[in-house]
Amino acid sequence: MPKNGSSDHDRNAADQRWQSAYEENLPGDAQRENRSGIPIKPLYTPDDWDSESYMPDLGFPGEEPWTRGIYPTMHRGRAWSQRQLVGLATPEQYNARMRKIVAAGANALSVIPCNSVYRGYDMDEVDPVLLGTCGTTINTVDDLDTCLDGVPIDTTSIALNDPSPFTLLAFLLATANRRGISWDKVSGTSNQSDFISHFVANHMFFRLALSGARRVFVDHVAFANEHVPKWNPVSVVGQHMQQAGATPAEAMAFTLSTAIQFADDCIARGMDPDKFLPRFTFFFDISISFFEEIAKLRAGRRIWARIARDRLGAKDMHSHRFKFHAQTSGLDLTRQQPLNNIARVTAQAIAGIFGGLQSMHTDAYDEVLSTPTEEAAKIAVATQNILRDEAHLDDVIDPLAGSFYVETLTNDMEEQILAVMDKVEAAGGMFEAVRTGLVQRMIGESAAKFQAKVDGGEQAIVGVNKYQDDSEIPPRALDRPSADVMQRHIDNLKRFKSERSNEAVAKALDNLARASEDESDNIFGRIVEAVEAGATNGEVCGRLRDELGFGQPLIAA
Repeated sequence: MPKNGSSDHDRNAADQRWQSAYEENLPGDAQRENRSGIPIKPLYTPDDWDSESYMPDLGFPGEEPWTRGIYPTMHRGRAWSQRQLVGLATPEQYNARMRKIVAAGANALSVIPCNSVYRGYDMDEVDPVLLGTCGTTINTVDDLDTCLDGVPIDTTSIALNDPSPFTLLAFLLATANRRGISWDKVSGTSNQSDFISHFVANHMFFRLALSGARRVFVDHVAFANEHVPKWNPVSVVGQHMQQAGATPAEAMAFTLSTAIQFADDCIARGMDPDKFLPRFTFFFDISISFFEEIAKLRAGRRIWARIARDRLGAKDMHSHRFKFHAQTSGLDLTRQQPLNNIARVTAQAIAGIFGGLQSMHTDAYDEVLSTPTEEAAKIAVATQNILRDEAHLDDVIDPLAGSFYVETLTNDMEEQILAVMDKVEAAGGMFEAVRTGLVQRMIGESAAKFQAKVDGGEQAIVGVNKYQDDSEIPPRALDRPSADVMQRHIDNLKRFKSERSNEAVAKALDNLARASEDESDNIFGRIVEAVEAGATNGEVCGRLRDELGFGQPLIAA
């Protein structure tokens, strides 16, 4: 065998030959960069990533540095959960659609309420034409009970898209009581508990003033840890910020900075990080920037483990695990030539799988037009089935590991993420960074930069600024809910309010108001008591708005 010196000489000579041939065939090749602004070279070699960095950079799945996954067997032992988001008109209609989605292969549930619910109002407080167009009208415990009719909630993981003050979880716990199911058997996630992401980028979800939402959040975590031990009360959401225009690196950095803020707030309340961190989960957007997204997720997993261990003082390895759900990016979907969205979603889903996610929602191709039609929703589920059962993407753990490009990009993304986190830290932490508008300004600048690339044609969007087809006939969007059906549901709400004990509801809401003024009382515990007494989503949100202030997100110029 040749000595190393000879081998190095041969490789250097080959490198020079390739460089010359490349420049001859592609003279004046322009510099390329990904969405996070990281320069992308045309070729990566051992000069970019040395395989001797294997243990410090990669190691093995289920152990430090966690780059390759949080479980030893990852998808080979247990494939990702197919947690399709479903939101449709009335609870009865949601239940019918949900049963079909489960039959098609989804193995976990995610409940999407109507926009009126997200904004904190009941059906009888908004224009009926708006009801049920984007999700399910869930105002009472009866409504959620109907949504989950036939669902064994003691064995099924349920994600609730449930902003502060978490009335949907309160409805779920009341439903469990009705069915004689103890709360220690209820599992799932408060999928929209991240009030900071709402303040920054999802204003419809932001119901309470910033400081009030912070208080309710910590009470929610404390209550769930004590009374609903299998529930994940924290879902730190990077999706909203990336959908608002943050780069993948910025979205990961803001998410990790938010998680630090939440953990610090829980520790300040006296909670043990090894008790609450294992129930921290994360939620990410997966754009079509394929390798960048894979590197983002691998780098984030590595950074979070160090944060949990070194900064937060967690000793249990379960606290170091970076558990996350991901959704293919609706921002990349187009109204033009919408069937092309199936290809986009497939590429995004593969990136999420190779990035080591724990659960996934694949968008339907017509989600850019309306709530998905039944046919499109089935294709979205089938996409995951095909990737798992036909393409066998669950066979090999972290299959791109060792790629000179992927490992270099993972390290570059980590560096970029940490640089953004340093800016947030210098601003006083995530709470202060969003209160003063730093994060919003950074996202706005990134969004404008990307849009300029699209407008100038530098970033191609098939069917939008390239390969247009003016003769195309777009698919039909889902019809609005029937006015008669929705009116019957409104009538059911009025009947619910007339048949309950309004005296008991008034007393429970008064107790909730007093709890908001008493740090020693748990606000979320009082919310559970209120819905048990018959209080509605709108009544709970309305009373807390009176006490804690109305949500007024900061719009940064």
